[in-house]
Amino acid sequence: MKRERRKLHRSFHCILRSRQAARHLFLLPSFAGVMLFVLVPFADVGRRSFTTAVTGLFCGLSNYRSVFSNDAFLLAVTNTLRFTGVGVPLILAVSLLLSLAIYELPGVQGFKSAYLFPMAIPTATVVLVWKMLFHRQGIFNAWLTAAGKNPVDWLGSDASFWVLILSYLWKNLGYTVVLWLAGLHHVQEELKEAARVDGATEAKCFWYVVFPGLKPMLYTVTILSFLNSFKVFREAYLAAGAYPQERMYLLQHLFNNWFTNLDVDKMAAAAVCITVVFTLFELLLQRAWEGQEEE
Repeated sequence: MKRERRKLHRSFHCILRSRQAARHLFLLPSFAGVMLFVLVPFADVGRRSFTTAVTGLFCGLSNYRSVFSNDAFLLAVTNTLRFTGVGVPLILAVSLLLSLAIYELPGVQGFKSAYLFPMAIPTATVVLVWKMLFHRQGIFNAWLTAAGKNPVDWLGSDASFWVLILSYLWKNLGYTVVLWLAGLHHVQEELKEAARVDGATEAKCFWYVVFPGLKPMLYTVTILSFLNSFKVFREAYLAAGAYPQERMYLLQHLFNNWFTNLDVDKMAAAAVCITVVFTLFELLLQRAWEGQEEE
């Protein structure tokens, strides 16, 4: 009996080892791809941030000092932070309100493809529409002139920032609404009905029943909205060029111009700084999220 048990234990351990080996082999191609195309190139970027662009000699922190003393870098960081700080909370709030408004409508599932329609439109087509709307002789200025008001230089004044926000909202609002709708379908209707029976108003029902059920989706929506905020550069670049109005000048414009001028040392130093900041932001957001779940 003891020998049979030992044999069973040995066979069981062999099966576990074979399964673990199969898992490692299954993950090996993905891990190799991440190492080859992400980690190794970024390690080279970190190395280049401490060397000169032409000779490759070690220069210490001089690249970082030149980056933080660069007015274009400070302007791009300020505009990017402003755009993210306004655009991401705005799209979260507007998309949530819109999803709550249309959730109870009949046949809402059939319109999900229409919500994603802006993401399917080519960027060049979107830019053409923006130019037709916001050009000096565009549609909006024609309406302002007909109303007896002075035309606005939408892309050449401080109003360009809000054009950028509008472009971001229009492009990503439908996608975010679909995510919120998916989260709303996981909120149990029995809990909402019980809260209403107990005399809870619609506002209290949302805050104490619906919103806690949406918290698992909130983290995902926030991260995706934050990442999508950096994709608006394509529309901004095609609409206003490499050197747009100051309020539209983002980090992507800066990196594009540095790449054109082959300022590899500045690009490497700035990329390391931005990666560190984004990583800390994501870790803090995840930490705050885990703290709320524990509470």
